[in-house]
Amino acid sequence: MKKTIGILAHVDAGKTTFAEQILYHTKSIRSRGRVDHKNAFLDNHEIERDRGITIFTDQAVFTYRESTCYLIDTPGHADFSSEMERALQIMDYAVVIISAVEGIQGHTETVWQLLRNLNIPTFFFINKIDRVGANIENVIAEIKVKLTGEILFTAGLVPQAVKNTGCLSISELKNTSPGLMEFVAERDENLLELYLQGRVEKVDWLLELKQLIKQGRVFPCMAGSALQDVGITEFVEVLDLLSYSDYEEKSSEKFSGRVYKIRHDEQGNRVTYLKALSGKLSVKDALEYGRQDEVTGSGRPSEKINQIRIYNGTRFSTREFVSAGEIFAVTGLSKACAGDGAGTLEERAVYRVIPALKSRLVFDKSLNNKEVLNKMKLLEAEDPALNVSWNEALQELHFSIMGVIQLEVLKQVIEQRFSYKVDFGPCQVLYREPVSRLATGYGHFEPLRHYAEVHLRLEPAPRNSGISFESACHIDDLLPSYQNLIRTHLFEKEHNGVLTGSSVTDVKITLLTGRAHLKHTSGGDFREATLRALRQGLEKAGCILLEPFYRFRIEVDTDSMGRVLSDIQKMHGDFEPPETRENKVTIRGRGPVATFMNYSMELVSFTKGKGSINLFFDGYDICHNESEVIENSGYNKNADPEYTSNSIFCAKGAGFTVEAGKVEEYMHCL
Repeated sequence: MKKTIGILAHVDAGKTTFAEQILYHTKSIRSRGRVDHKNAFLDNHEIERDRGITIFTDQAVFTYRESTCYLIDTPGHADFSSEMERALQIMDYAVVIISAVEGIQGHTETVWQLLRNLNIPTFFFINKIDRVGANIENVIAEIKVKLTGEILFTAGLVPQAVKNTGCLSISELKNTSPGLMEFVAERDENLLELYLQGRVEKVDWLLELKQLIKQGRVFPCMAGSALQDVGITEFVEVLDLLSYSDYEEKSSEKFSGRVYKIRHDEQGNRVTYLKALSGKLSVKDALEYGRQDEVTGSGRPSEKINQIRIYNGTRFSTREFVSAGEIFAVTGLSKACAGDGAGTLEERAVYRVIPALKSRLVFDKSLNNKEVLNKMKLLEAEDPALNVSWNEALQELHFSIMGVIQLEVLKQVIEQRFSYKVDFGPCQVLYREPVSRLATGYGHFEPLRHYAEVHLRLEPAPRNSGISFESACHIDDLLPSYQNLIRTHLFEKEHNGVLTGSSVTDVKITLLTGRAHLKHTSGGDFREATLRALRQGLEKAGCILLEPFYRFRIEVDTDSMGRVLSDIQKMHGDFEPPETRENKVTIRGRGPVATFMNYSMELVSFTKGKGSINLFFDGYDICHNESEVIENSGYNKNADPEYTSNSIFCAKGAGFTVEAGKVEEYMHCL
């Protein structure tokens, strides 16, 4: 039986040490490494070992009884959340590590929400029970309040206080105890009826529990200490007992898989990491992946597999074929991206974690701009959230980022891989511009021997929904190939708004109609007409300015609470009622990234190092200082070299420009 197990946690909860112990006890590694000794098996990158945190997703393989398990170790720091999220798509089960001392922290809640969105069955492991201040009962109560009340605490040696709150031992699980039957029956009406009638022998109670876990209705929980090797073997036993997969049944189907990671090996080969969801894949097979080209209708990309690799840490072995349930890497795919479907799976994964900041790359002027851009695009292929872009007007290279720690890591990665000594400019907030009302935009492009006309309806969409497109244009008015071309141009890049030039978002675009010329229309004509229609529509609809927001969790001594609450209000944030425990207070709330992103240094200063803050991206909302941001941006919508709302028409063999306010009088489709 093949299973993919992901390990997730807030940074410093002991996730990597936990993974190390599992690999050691299942004889996948001969000796246990430690993060503080810089020899952990899955933190094998030099930067990870120097910093003592996981930065890159890595995998290991272990066997336990009749199961082959692929263990996925993910980053726990919020700055690398996008790397963690990409790995979620391939997990059969997730293990969330929570510190028995710190309890549920901000990133734990982010991880939990992502897991629930994907409905990934989840186990909890309460770690660090050996430390001073550890309190298992408090953590369990916190899980029930903040995450889920449907937890099943189980272990070999259970503290009496936990026993009194209800739990099942491993022995009770294995031997179908009355406690197991009662627990399961309480969560299913049909089983409850059988239980009350005493017809318990007609039910496989352990199987029913497994299905409840698989459906995300029950979440097993255990406790121990990864560092002291307490509770690890029991956890592995319970994980094996309560999990299952059906990949063997899918091996006879056609191949389907999901791309979740791109890397480049020491020889510069592009290595594509996938999970096989069904069927088999062999070396030299032609594999289709991604989406078909809607413009040319040429179908999905298809390339031959040159090599199949099974990675265990940094080492790999080659295979002739892989089957459903396996995690593997291939060479030979030149354009696959993280999130792409492969084989019969065409649907692309949707990612919810997006960067809230940007920064410009500062590099030696003697270097060739194009060469540097091409190198940075290699990093973007490995982490698409970086969104590397070249600003021609400013002659600057921009990165989208999650935080300053990510910038420090990027500097080291660039120096190690490309021998470039670089720096980054100050972090800037990534603003967004949705439309404020319904409007129709018109674009016409008709210089001599060219022709295209596009009519687009723009309407506000729900907050944080992005851009969507649909066509209401009849094929008698415009061929499907041209309609697809318009869609492609709308999604080929992020488009500038009219207030600050920030990216347009949260808008539904409908193609109303359009026109082409049998003889004079060429591919580039519809790009011109589409962008002009979009721009004119944005100017008519008007934009509002959104800024990114953080969810925050601040913990300080009660003496500092007044100062913190005052600071939150000054920074235009909101907060929930503070939670007090002994002489500590925890404050949760929400506030703009622009005002909160540098607050950690101030907090550490006035609390003399005793205060802490965790910040997590929480979507976009109305900008608290729109006028100031617009003024500081210096953006002039009429001087943007990439966009114009004017249209070009032709008369007497020559093209002429019509200003945006008058284009409707000249449109051919009206």
